[in-house]
Amino acid sequence: MNDMQNSPENTHPQPTNEAGNVSQPAAAPASSTPPRRSGGGGQAVLFGCVIVLAGLLGAQWWYSHQELTSLRTEVAKRMQSGDEVSNETKIIAKSVQEAVTEVQGKVSVIESKQMEAQSQQLALEQLYQDLFKRRDDWALAEIEQVLSTASQQLQLAGNVSGALIALQNADARLARADTPQFVKIRRAIANDIERLKALPNLDLTGIALRIDSVIGQIDRMPLLADEHPAQAAAEPKNRPVVKRAAKPGAAATDEPAAEEWTAVWKARWDSWSSEMWSDIRQLVRIRTVDNDDALLIAPSQAYYARENLKLRLLNARLALLSRNESAFRSDMVAAQDSIARYFDTRAKQTQTAQAILKQVQSSNLAIEMPTLSESLNAVRNFKAR
Repeated sequence: MNDMQNSPENTHPQPTNEAGNVSQPAAAPASSTPPRRSGGGGQAVLFGCVIVLAGLLGAQWWYSHQELTSLRTEVAKRMQSGDEVSNETKIIAKSVQEAVTEVQGKVSVIESKQMEAQSQQLALEQLYQDLFKRRDDWALAEIEQVLSTASQQLQLAGNVSGALIALQNADARLARADTPQFVKIRRAIANDIERLKALPNLDLTGIALRIDSVIGQIDRMPLLADEHPAQAAAEPKNRPVVKRAAKPGAAATDEPAAEEWTAVWKARWDSWSSEMWSDIRQLVRIRTVDNDDALLIAPSQAYYARENLKLRLLNARLALLSRNESAFRSDMVAAQDSIARYFDTRAKQTQTAQAILKQVQSSNLAIEMPTLSESLNAVRNFKAR
């Protein structure tokens, strides 16, 4: 082959056909030199190499075609399965989206209900606080009213027991509330209770009952102008006791019998004479009266005299209950003067009534009543906060 390339005949380029194959030179004339054997053998080897190379290329193409076909088949399968998975994923995603939408709706409803419940809870808490505050305000208002009434009764009527009951009830109500803020009020109420318990005991009820008993006796008390005035208690009459001395078994003489008869008739005469004198004294009575008008009261005016005395004693009773000492003393003095002026002071009923009135008048009403200002101020200060 080297010889062929180096020969002068091959120095010029060889023409090629349209197929790209090297065109064979035209047959040399017969007179040319004969072909060489070495050049024909090289072409055969080259052709064989080309054939082998073509076979290899064909095998490689067939193998690549098979691989590509299998790859396409596998890719198609994978794409089909991917489409199925994608469809399933879309369905699942759609269902999940619907579930999420439903859950979001439920969550929105729950949130709205939660907000409503919170607002209701806040409203209930506010209402409870307002109610609790109003309940305390109502309790304090009632306690203030009770203490104010008890203070007025204590100052006007001296009703110590009523004031004590009011204070104890107020303290018990504050104790049931069990609020630490009420400790100051309860301390003030306890101080007022101690002051009321330290007061001296005055039996107003007993004194009032004694005055009522005198009022009940007025209708039975005799007046000076009565037709049959009551007399003082009659003294016991001393009648002579006749002693008969007789000895058993002995005969009485005429002189002792005469003396005994004389003593009996003398005793009878004394008895008759005393009774007659008593009757005569009933007909005419001489009395010393300081006020002449007391004897000139007509029977119709006697009723008004008794009623006026009753009114005086009733006024004294009211002054006693209201602890108005000056009015009580004045009415008691006026009542005693009326009894001494218009009633028979020698009668037992009159003397009993005068004794009771003197005992009542000696009672001491000059007791300074404390005020409940400490408790009232504590309640008012707590309400003003």
